[in-house]
Amino acid sequence: MSHAGFAPPADYAAAVDSLAGHVLDALRNVKNPPGLAVHVARAADRQAALAAVRVLGPDVFAPALLTGIPFGPADREVAAEALRVFPPSPDDPPEAIRLVRATATLLARYDGTGAAVPGAIVALPDPAGEPDPVETEGDWRAWALWMARLSPLALPGPAGPVSEQAARRTLDLSRGLTRSMLRRDYPTAARLARWVALVPSAVTAPGMDITAVVTHLELCGATGVRTVVNTAIARLLIAGHQERKEHGT
Repeated sequence: MSHAGFAPPADYAAAVDSLAGHVLDALRNVKNPPGLAVHVARAADRQAALAAVRVLGPDVFAPALLTGIPFGPADREVAAEALRVFPPSPDDPPEAIRLVRATATLLARYDGTGAAVPGAIVALPDPAGEPDPVETEGDWRAWALWMARLSPLALPGPAGPVSEQAARRTLDLSRGLTRSMLRRDYPTAARLARWVALVPSAVTAPGMDITAVVTHLELCGATGVRTVVNTAIARLLIAGHQERKEHGT
């Protein structure tokens, strides 16, 4: 996603943190949170703000998916514009293609017709039926790091082969999460906590108390804004499981 003549990297990083903070406010049900389009419109550098939308990818839909905050027509147009201004390339890493296709899938879901999805996304090779490189290596550490990079897919919406891997390899997820916590690698731990929280509690690896892990992250480890967002999403996923259990669904 390199574009000559655009904002310097520091501006992009600041824009990503700013957008992550906006998503966090919406997840925390701040009263009348502004939509994505309003956030981008208020940004000092629109290009950097659109790049941030592209970087966060599926996570810009997290408030809508987890709290029911509307994702309106103006928000959809901004998400589509980000994909047009910063289009993916077939040469991008497989994880990057998965994330951008998930963004496009969610965009089509909220658009209703899919008309807002840029043609460049539609033309991308679909990795859905292809085995992920690290899954074929048999190394749970490499696989856990791969899943951490794909943590924006750990949402109720973008189900697919990656979430199926998470459900099938809960023990390896728990290993990766435990290793990250012991190493005090809290950003990776928060990403993996999302996957463990997404998996139904009935099949979660024995001995893994994901609620306690998330509480520890909230109290001790969640400092960077994106880590806080990941922890907040994990907390909401846990709450969703508990609510469904109470209602017998």
